[in-house]
Amino acid sequence: MKAVLPQQKLPDSDKVTVNVGLVDLAQVDLLVEEGFYSNRTDLVRTAIRNLLTQHADVIRQTIVRKRYVMGLYHYSVQELEQLVAQGQQLDIHVLGLAVIEDNVSPELARNAIASIQVLGAFVASPAVRAALADRTLT
Repeated sequence: MKAVLPQQKLPDSDKVTVNVGLVDLAQVDLLVEEGFYSNRTDLVRTAIRNLLTQHADVIRQTIVRKRYVMGLYHYSVQELEQLVAQGQQLDIHVLGLAVIEDNVSPELARNAIASIQVLGAFVASPAVRAALADRTLT
């Protein structure tokens, strides 16, 4: 595994739609108007970060228990071919972003990857995604 190269165009965030009651939304707008937050999104991001901080111990324990790695991981043809040549398979458990290079064939992906579970974003060609569909853990 290696870091994602900076010149690649990969997602660093994802859009989430939240349904909020009108009274709650009005209160959010009031906090924005009063300068506590720069906009609605700023309040939501701040609330999410505060809750993640509040639950940091549980998150850490779960990462260890479920064998996740956190961050950005990039799987290349060379790395996957080397695994197959050694008679090994990879169990991918990523919290963040996992990228399988576009030039990885579906056959190589199936031969090299035993299971895959990504919480965050998974970038791979449609053919590789289809080839790994039965190995995706939920």
